[in-house]
Amino acid sequence: MGNGLPYIKLSGFYFFYFALLGSLIPYWSLYLQSFDLSAQMIGVLMALMQLSRVVAPNVWGWLADHTGHRVRIVRYGACLTWVIFIAIFWQTSALGFGIVMLLFSFFWNAVLPQFEVITLQHLGQQKEKYSRIRLWGSVGFILAVMLTGLLLDRVDIGWLPVVALVLMVMIWLNTLVVSAPLQEKVTPPSNISIWSVLKTPQVLVFFLVFFLIQFSHGPYYTFFSVLLNELGYSRSQIGQLWAVGVVAEVLLFILMPVLFKRHSLRRLLLVSIVLCGLRWLIISMYANSLPSLIVAQVLHAASFGSLHAVGIALVYHYFNEHTQGRGQALFASAGFGAGGAAGALLSGLFWISWGGSGTFFAATLISAFAWIIAAIWIHPENYKQLD
Repeated sequence: MGNGLPYIKLSGFYFFYFALLGSLIPYWSLYLQSFDLSAQMIGVLMALMQLSRVVAPNVWGWLADHTGHRVRIVRYGACLTWVIFIAIFWQTSALGFGIVMLLFSFFWNAVLPQFEVITLQHLGQQKEKYSRIRLWGSVGFILAVMLTGLLLDRVDIGWLPVVALVLMVMIWLNTLVVSAPLQEKVTPPSNISIWSVLKTPQVLVFFLVFFLIQFSHGPYYTFFSVLLNELGYSRSQIGQLWAVGVVAEVLLFILMPVLFKRHSLRRLLLVSIVLCGLRWLIISMYANSLPSLIVAQVLHAASFGSLHAVGIALVYHYFNEHTQGRGQALFASAGFGAGGAAGALLSGLFWISWGGSGTFFAATLISAFAWIIAAIWIHPENYKQLD
């Protein structure tokens, strides 16, 4: 890329970070299931990793903003992630798994948001090049999800923590070679309150909609692999299906600038929610059909890719320059944090009562409710940003 930009070093972090995500999200439920844990307990344990996303980014973000030592904090967080995770090899009980998962994810979930700031600071006025760096994260996820699936078809699921540990160490080593941006400094916290923005009904409903969207993803992130495993799909097939979703997401991100120019945020939001609900309905009714599952995974482009991009754009629309950072943190906490945790937790209860088909049908209904309130309340064109 030139101009002194550490492209390989920055890209390497995203590659290994999302490779770790690709090795854990599709297969960790299967690992927990190998210890004969109930569906309800697996849901609780998976919720713990999401729950840390409510608190961790805000705690570490505040610390980084007030000390200015963002790179050092990223290194400490990445190091403590793998050091704590080592304890997973001695766990056989739900309590032990829960403690280790909560502790290591507290540091793991805090690292990425701070590294995003570091990357953008390195880019300076070249922020349009961000996608060329972030793209390697998607490459890492796709390779990890497929190779881990192939590996687990040949070895016992007990090897999964070894794969995860190696990737955690690689993330940490990568942080050691990334230097602090020249412009990194302590930024005084803003005294401007965001409560006046949050009290706006449209903004409150916006956060509720994305809470529900991530809630509906709970069965997918927690039990999709378990469902496929029970239906007789091999672990390599499971990995390939996860990879299809990420490839569709990458292609969508490439097209997103064109979609933003041609369609309003409201239209993109409503259409994406419809496609999200359709995805869960297909999995609910046709999980036995591989072609149907491929269609459902292609819809990941809408249920995650499009909705995430639209959500980020709406935060930018609702919050001014003085409240942007806190608005984005709330967006992550309310959606991926609180919504993801609630979805993972309750999907375990749904699974016990209604099975796989019923659980994904419940996700369809949750998406439908999100669409109704979005259609009534979300009108970005009528919102005037508060100064």
